[in-house]
Amino acid sequence: MELREKVANLPLEPGVYLFQDAAGKILYVGKANSLRGRVKSYFLESRWLDAKTGSLVREVADMEYIVVDNEREALALENNLIKQHKPKFNVLLRDDKTYPYIRYTAFEKYPRVYVTRRLTKDGSLYFGPYFPARLAYKLVNLIHKHFLVPSCTVDLARRHPRPCLQFYIHRCLGPCVGTLVTDERYGEAARDVRLFLEGRRSDLAHSLKERMALASQEQRYEAAGGYRDLLRTLEEMEERQKIAAAEGDDTDVLAWYAEPPQVAVNLFHVRGGRVVDRRDFYWEELREFDPAEFVPSLLKQLYLDAEYLPRYIHTPIDFEERGLLEEVLTEKAGHRVEIFNPQRGQKHAFLELVENNAKHSFFQRFRTLKPTSKAIGEAVELALGLPEAPKRIECFDISHIQGSDTVASMVVWEDGRMKKSDYRKFIIRGEEMKEGSEKSEGLLRDDFASMREAVERRYRRLTEEGKPLPSLILIDGGIGQLHAAAQALDKLEIINQPVASIAKKEEILYILGREDDPVMLDKHSPVLHLIQQIRDETHRFAVAFHRQRRSSGRIRTSLTEIPGIGEQTAKKLLRRFGSVGRLKQMSLEELAAELPRGQAQRVFDGLRGAAGEKADSHPTGL
Repeated sequence: MELREKVANLPLEPGVYLFQDAAGKILYVGKANSLRGRVKSYFLESRWLDAKTGSLVREVADMEYIVVDNEREALALENNLIKQHKPKFNVLLRDDKTYPYIRYTAFEKYPRVYVTRRLTKDGSLYFGPYFPARLAYKLVNLIHKHFLVPSCTVDLARRHPRPCLQFYIHRCLGPCVGTLVTDERYGEAARDVRLFLEGRRSDLAHSLKERMALASQEQRYEAAGGYRDLLRTLEEMEERQKIAAAEGDDTDVLAWYAEPPQVAVNLFHVRGGRVVDRRDFYWEELREFDPAEFVPSLLKQLYLDAEYLPRYIHTPIDFEERGLLEEVLTEKAGHRVEIFNPQRGQKHAFLELVENNAKHSFFQRFRTLKPTSKAIGEAVELALGLPEAPKRIECFDISHIQGSDTVASMVVWEDGRMKKSDYRKFIIRGEEMKEGSEKSEGLLRDDFASMREAVERRYRRLTEEGKPLPSLILIDGGIGQLHAAAQALDKLEIINQPVASIAKKEEILYILGREDDPVMLDKHSPVLHLIQQIRDETHRFAVAFHRQRRSSGRIRTSLTEIPGIGEQTAKKLLRRFGSVGRLKQMSLEELAAELPRGQAQRVFDGLRGAAGEKADSHPTGL
């Protein structure tokens, strides 16, 4: 059946239509109150003047449709199909931020809590999403401080000789060392955390009061004081939440700045009368920017699957589907959701403020304005889930050719800049490497062993000198190199140290302890740019050192091959005169001024002999 004939026979009921190209790939998904009337409008010649419609119709070879009972069902189905097929002619939401969850590892003997943006079926309990994103980190920090349940990456299945820093600063009970806490005490703290995350604050408060009274009766006054402080913390949190709820209704304000095909959108979240967070969205190659289509497409993808919906949404324009979308969102939220286009007053002024921020975001994204080092540090903290914004990052790389002259490098980023005075070079001794290994597997194994050796030597020295460890250890490589570095730290009994690696081709970040949840950053992300800058500097430093080692090795060979001239003498001459070529031009008397007469004679004769042999092997002339 021809396409036009198929369109003419479409039903008049509401539904969703899917345009396909000649290969059967979905080009566009749309919804309609009347399928026949809506789809026929695409093939009117008057609409071909529109650039997007004309391009779409020229590529359409076939179509499918799905009939539903009403337009509200069509709205939901359209949104699901767009997310499933990602058609190139639809406006697709590309979010730079997903809101995090708190993961409670209920399957572990000693449950821990983590902030995560990915949910997996591993036996953990997930709470959230938390909004704004920093709230999840604040809650986990509160859990560390008051409940002493950690977020570490330490293997708790075995005992360690000593705890990490978190125990000494009273943010962990220390289950990694068997003598520090009993299973009963840790289990009690873990159950309290679970009640806290489940929102059962009254149950938790009642339990704490009972334990406080019992501890007081048994004259365990320190324990009773701890329960009392935790009760006060819970009461303060309850009061703050009541005040915030009474201050005002929740509003989301959305605006954009566009220079097609590039578009930047800002979405501000106002809660309790205050801006608590913002989200940024970017399009680099939007085929056609039509606000009347752009706004409803964006709102549907933002809110139809959202866990929480505000009472008000403000946008710069009104649009055709506003009433229908309000109905669907109201039903989903359980309270009235209204979409407004403020024209005057304070609300309109705030909308203009969001538009100005969207313009700034556009230029920062597409005109490469450099963010501050503080902002980048905070972004690294959030992206990698670090306990704090990193002040110092140390990065390692290995360099060699077919396993020979292996060296390692370490570069340092500190307080927003590369700190070259702290760079370090390592000549890999290779005690762990096996001689005669197969090249393909042996070189990979040697890479891991080399990384292990470099990391161990670096941090053994730091611990012996009593110097602090960096905020983050960054490894150039994949999971294998990451685990090699972790083995070195484990050997030194350094636990709970943040370590990450960046794989070269995919630019994927693996975090130690969360390898199954790798971080894939947007190619425009300043966090990725910073990590790439540090990684590339480490690689450059390693390659330069490796070339220097190979070059100096070849130069020394012609001197050390002279009988009676050792490596120390060769180094002395090269430091003094710079090159073998310069030594060849010197007279015997000049050499004797630097060396004993006998050694000077041997160097003079040896270099002249080498030069003569070279000349004989490359004759010139006819």
